Amino acid sequence: MSNKHRKQKRRRWVERHPGATETPPKVAPESALSPPLISAFAYGPGELVERQIHSVHELREFLNRCPVLWVNVDGLADHEVIQQIGQLFGLHPLALEDVMHLHQRAKIEEYGDNTFVTARMVQLVEERLETEQISFFLGRDFVLTFQERPGKDCIDTVRDRLRRGLGRLRTGGPDVLLYHLIDAVIDGYFPVLEQFGERLEELEERSTITPDQEVLQKIHRLKTDLLAIRRAIWPHREMINILVRDENAFIKVETRLFLRDCYDHTVQLIDLVETYRELAADLRDLFLSSVSNRLNEVIKVLTIISTIFLPLTFIVGIYGMNFNTEKSSWNMPELNWYYGYPFAYALMAVVTAILLGFFYRRGWIGRGGGGTGGYGS
Repeated sequence: MSNKHRKQKRRRWVERHPGATETPPKVAPESALSPPLISAFAYGPGELVERQIHSVHELREFLNRCPVLWVNVDGLADHEVIQQIGQLFGLHPLALEDVMHLHQRAKIEEYGDNTFVTARMVQLVEERLETEQISFFLGRDFVLTFQERPGKDCIDTVRDRLRRGLGRLRTGGPDVLLYHLIDAVIDGYFPVLEQFGERLEELEERSTITPDQEVLQKIHRLKTDLLAIRRAIWPHREMINILVRDENAFIKVETRLFLRDCYDHTVQLIDLVETYRELAADLRDLFLSSVSNRLNEVIKVLTIISTIFLPLTFIVGIYGMNFNTEKSSWNMPELNWYYGYPFAYALMAVVTAILLGFFYRRGWIGRGGGGTGGYGS
């Protein structure tokens, strides 16, 4: 379904059901999703409560307990649990539908009582690029995050900062938490691109030394991954720009100042991705040039060998005609020479030495690897 049709669908549903959350439409999870693992952080300037949640009913105990409540859901396979969380926090059904559809671009939408934000995380798993959608809901005293699957991710740094009470995270509101989460997602791109930079250096060296088929395949894979990163990071710039530029009831002015830093990082990432994509394209040209040069070297060596054996073949051909010297003295008198056989080998050796000397003086062999500059001399 195109974005235009989805927006029209949203508009019609909102007009027919203003503020309705009691009967949300059924959202179908994708088959590869993991069962949900729910964790909750309830905190304020002087306290922090962290707990693993086994049922949505347990979340009710955290409501209004502390100034800020952060609920994180890892895995979206159980749509009933997602709907119950949506009903508990008054989330719009269409926003929940976007949570379950895992191919969303980074965007922001406002639903009255909360703000919905979608972003994409990236990570390298055994040199294989993986992207993951993460969805945020920002309310007056809560932040909800929904991730595709459990496991270590870039927002673990935010959890550590909460536990250790570093910075202004514990003293800020839910908008400060949202800023730190988005900042962690954006900063998670830098180590991935750093590894891509190291791959580019390695492939550049291999392209000049051993340009084999494996190198070409790695270059194509690298270009494909860079394109995927570009598609993932590019929409974040507009999403963060909206958070910085437009007024939002849940985001304070001072928090928007910090979001400008996220915007700057996004611009840096886009520039870095574009630079790496250009380098990857140049790397492919370098590979093809290296292969062409190696082929030229092989052809040159074979040509030199063929040129050397050409006069030798001529000499051997003459001595192989076997004319009868008894009929005429002009019929190869060399056949009757006492040293005819050594003479033939000596003649071929002299011709070979003359040709090698000629090739050397022209610069076609020796002199630093057989450069082709001597062709014009």
